Parts: sequence; structure tokens; C-alpha cells
Amino acid sequence: MSWEESTRQKMLHLKLPTDPRWVGIAEMQIEDILVDHAYCEQKAASSCISLILRFNELDELVDTLTPIVAEEWGHFERVMDQIRKRGMNFGKPRKDEYVIKLNEFVKKGGSRREHLTEHLLMNALIEARSCERFKLLSKNIADEELQKFYYELMISEAGHYVTFIELARKYYDADKVNKRWQEWLDYEAQVLKNMDLRGDRMH
Repeated sequence: MSWEESTRQKMLHLKLPTDPRWVGIAEMQIEDILVDHAYCEQKAASSCISLILRFNELDELVDTLTPIVAEEWGHFERVMDQIRKRGMNFGKPRKDEYVIKLNEFVKKGGSRREHLTEHLLMNALIEARSCERFKLLSKNIADEELQKFYYELMISEAGHYVTFIELARKYYDADKVNKRWQEWLDYEAQVLKNMDLRGDRMH
């Protein structure tokens, strides 16, 4: 069995696993990874806040996403602790080519519920890919503290992934959500396949 097939069976339905060379490159650029990761956690919190503000009439959505905002910000604080304790600098945000490409796939127009579904599925996909990357880091880097750190975050991100999918199915037709989710997965695999392999980005 190829490493791709073996990894695919253990992932959250992602169609293309991360190239295993990424971990070694990322480990050599761990400061860049941690800084980029910190900004990813900020963006995750901001994305949930945006959905809460735009769809404030959906009580379950608001009540479900509010603790995720707090959790993502808590992750940001934890990443910052790792940066500071290593004497690293929290640099400027970097261009997130991965998320830019995903945004291009969001359907324009349609109903509010369709719009909500698109953003919930995109968020789920980002969480799933983050979970996979955290797992790779937790199992393969030499730093034992970061191994434990990324294992803990891997578990959390997996929970967020499930939550976003479940919310999408609650607020829109489940069959349509499942069909669209497969389209998102196929698209994301192509995005990853066509991106340069670099170790200074979490995605």
C-alpha cells in the first residue's frame, strides 16, 4: 500500500494527503511555522465571529460557534507562548495562498442558507487540513514539547471539523451538503497538488 493510500485511510476524508517531505522542511523552519500558525488561529476565531454577526438570528449557530471563538483564541495564546519561550519573534502575517484559493471556490449568490453552507464547509475543510498537519507534526518532529502541543491541538481541530459539518447539515438540505462537501474535497486536493511544497506555512 502506498503512503498516500495508507494516509488517506486515517484522515478526515481528505482526498490528498500532505507530502511527507513537508514535515522535515517545516521542522527546519519551525519559527515560520509557529508564526503562521498563530495567524491561522486568529483567522479561525475571526471567521467564527463573522458568521455569528452575519447569521445572528440562528440561535444554535451562535451558541455553537461562540465557545469555538474562545477556543481558537486560546490556541492563539498557546502558540504565542511557544513562540516567546523559544525567543522567537512574532512577525507580520504572510499571504495565505491556500485560503485564497479556497475562497475562489465559494459559490456566489444564492440564498443566505446556501451562503452559510459554503462558509461552514470551507471552515470544515481548513480545520480538517489543520488537523492532518498537526498530526504529522505531533508524530514526526523531534521537539517533545511541540509533539504534545500539536497532538492536543489535533484533537481539538478534529472536533471543530465535525461541528462545522453538522451545522451545515442542520441549516441546509443534508444531501445537498454532502454532495457539495465532496466537491469541496475534490477541489482542495487539486489546490494542494498544484501548490509549491514549502515549510514556512501551516497550509
